[in-house]
Amino acid sequence: MSTPINVSVDICSGANSEISNKGTLVLLCGKMGAGKSTLARELAKGERCVLISEDEWLATLYPNEIKDFDAYIHYAARLKPLLKRHIEALLLAGLTVVMDFPANTLNQRRWLLGLSLDTGAAHRLIYLKHSDELCLSRLALRRQAEPERAQFDTEAVYWHVSSFFQAPTEEEGLNIEILESSDC
Repeated sequence: MSTPINVSVDICSGANSEISNKGTLVLLCGKMGAGKSTLARELAKGERCVLISEDEWLATLYPNEIKDFDAYIHYAARLKPLLKRHIEALLLAGLTVVMDFPANTLNQRRWLLGLSLDTGAAHRLIYLKHSDELCLSRLALRRQAEPERAQFDTEAVYWHVSSFFQAPTEEEGLNIEILESSDC
């Protein structure tokens, strides 16, 4: 019987960490247009990484049913119990799970952090701390590139959703990495 050894490796980020039997949960926080989904796709290209996108699951399970912010809240809440055991199984299998779910409020982060705590897996929260101007300019570009999103990616929706945004704090028990830019 061989003895397990700890080895330092690059897991989805360039940061070294010890290999354990459990994976790492990667969370993303930032306002609309901050680049959470783009970063999630990049991170998930790493070895032994799995991307779980809230938008993709919602669109598949509830096509044409999410027509406003209240409907999003309703269906997003229904999605969480469905995915909880699946995500925990992936973490326990030693995979890095990149969550393209907003970690933008204290309650959202509590649920996401719970996935890590319940499995004993490591976690990291990447906070994309960008100016409103940058986020709004990215939303304008996204409306042009993806016209089907134009009704949701408006300045009015941005300000409405941003009114709920709560920046993460160390008191939440999170391993926070901040990526900051105010350039447009």
